[in-house]
Amino acid sequence: MKRILEFAFVLLAIGLSLPLQSGTAHPASSSIADSWIAAWNSHDPAKWATHFTSDVYYEDVTFGEISRGSAEAQKFAASFFTDVPDLKLELADSSVEGNHGSIQWILSGTDKGVFKTGKPFKVRGVSIVTVDHGKISRSIDYYDLATIMKQVGVLPAS
Repeated sequence: MKRILEFAFVLLAIGLSLPLQSGTAHPASSSIADSWIAAWNSHDPAKWATHFTSDVYYEDVTFGEISRGSAEAQKFAASFFTDVPDLKLELADSSVEGNHGSIQWILSGTDKGVFKTGKPFKVRGVSIVTVDHGKISRSIDYYDLATIMKQVGVLPAS
């Protein structure tokens, strides 16, 4: 019994020495996430590219798009800005530790180019990122296309 109490005391002491988790992102995490959100909300492919390394790997899993390097990634961003001209991203949550992390976001806008419905949509998504010297060197986006298709009337709502 004495051993159990000693072990419990050690665990308690270790637990009390750890910083409290408030549920908010770490400063570095917030900075990277805010940068990523700002890049998309700029609606400017050249400005967008400044948030990424020149050899960025950018993958949109939903549409099967892979961009390697700044020039390809800028073309992808330009296409997205054309297809969804009022695109807006909101930060939902983020966690970036060291060089890796995730950015959870909410994307909203009007479908002008993908399905050409002119209807608004809103979808949650997540990007898995790798960071190199304060810029994103790898970003892989995941979001549900069926949700968008239902909202713009391409798929039945039920």
